[in-house]
Amino acid sequence: MVLGSVLNPINSTIVAVALVPIGAALGAPPSQTAWLVSALYLATALGQPVVGRLIDLFGPRRLFLISTSLVGLAGLAGTLAPNLGVLIGARVLLGFGTCAGYPSAMALLRSEADRTGVDSPAGLLTVLAVANQTVAVIGPSLGGLLIGLGGWRATFAVNIPLSVAAVLLGALRLPKRGGARRGGGGRVTADLDLPGMALFAATLVTLLLFLMNPHLDAWYLPLAGVVAGAAFAVRELRAAVPFIDLRVLGGNRPLLATYARTLVAYVVSYSFLYGFTQWVEEGRGLSPSGAGLVQLPLFLTGLAVSALTGRRAGVRGKLLVGAVGQLVACALLLTLGAASPVWLLLVVTLICGVPQGLNNLALQNSVYHQSDPERTGSSAGLLRTFMYLGSMVASAGTAAAFGSHASTGGLHQLAWLMLGAGALFLLLTVFDRGLRRVGARPVAG
Repeated sequence: MVLGSVLNPINSTIVAVALVPIGAALGAPPSQTAWLVSALYLATALGQPVVGRLIDLFGPRRLFLISTSLVGLAGLAGTLAPNLGVLIGARVLLGFGTCAGYPSAMALLRSEADRTGVDSPAGLLTVLAVANQTVAVIGPSLGGLLIGLGGWRATFAVNIPLSVAAVLLGALRLPKRGGARRGGGGRVTADLDLPGMALFAATLVTLLLFLMNPHLDAWYLPLAGVVAGAAFAVRELRAAVPFIDLRVLGGNRPLLATYARTLVAYVVSYSFLYGFTQWVEEGRGLSPSGAGLVQLPLFLTGLAVSALTGRRAGVRGKLLVGAVGQLVACALLLTLGAASPVWLLLVVTLICGVPQGLNNLALQNSVYHQSDPERTGSSAGLLRTFMYLGSMVASAGTAAAFGSHASTGGLHQLAWLMLGAGALFLLLTVFDRGLRRVGARPVAG
């Protein structure tokens, strides 16, 4: 479960220190290499709820094995890629390949709780959260090490052994029970809302393509997204077994609030991860390995905070402290310049580690307790979708702020975007009274 769930965060973060070397090698500015970030998130934002729904219907084993096999193929394609276009294609394949890990883990925890009649201990959810955040934060350091040893292509090649290990462990250890639910194969096939999935995909793709390059000439993209979204809503409200049950989701306001918090939290998190890291390399002049080492306090603080608070079921206090930590870290970015000492960079990453450790854990626990038990996989997939929507906003903001060079002025522009998102996160937390009940009982909101 842990290995499968970390395949996505490791590929999300390891590329942070590789963007500048890739751009230099292939002659691409930051506005083009930003697609290496967005391609993975576009594929994952689309694939997570789809694969999560398939896991709810067919069980996690077969989806896990198929998806993690794609990770190895994507790693091979990226290692041998001759140009930026092929690299972007490899990142898309990575996005789809990493979709099954996290929903599979959440579905397995839920099914074991149903089978035994004992709720999953908070420690198990903490292990998943700590593993994901640990890998996410050490990703830049690992990326810097791999680039130093074998160049930027090594950041793609690392997926090959990880994929092999995940497939072997999955084949040997994942339970073979828990296949198709609710009757025979014909009933399960009928439960697959293919038109709903297609309209969901069209909505996401058109809106995110516009978000990545917003200009007047592309006016048709948001229009097409709105039309597809309206058609998706009509379809889901009429479908006997909808892909995303909008009636249930609409009546579950605590879960909707959690998704909204997730989106704005990850605007801040990924803006820091990609924007700050690129500035450290280009604006501050550190090497990729040095930029990766600067991120280490983020990892250490986040890990310590998660370990200390993970067994406490409540989430409201964690979210409030995380919200304040985000605002402090964003404000400190406005004080940085080309001559800022390394110790100040380390202080900024150290402070940013506090919300990194608290928010991820609290949001994951919220979804586990607020979602419909029959849709744990798809609810967990939607959590990741909103994470990646936030990352797409962050990627677009980073590309707009930096343009052709990661300058100090661009970093300050990005910091103002992050401050706005952080303030919204705080407001969404302060005024959500339902958070006091999260963790009391593992039932749908």
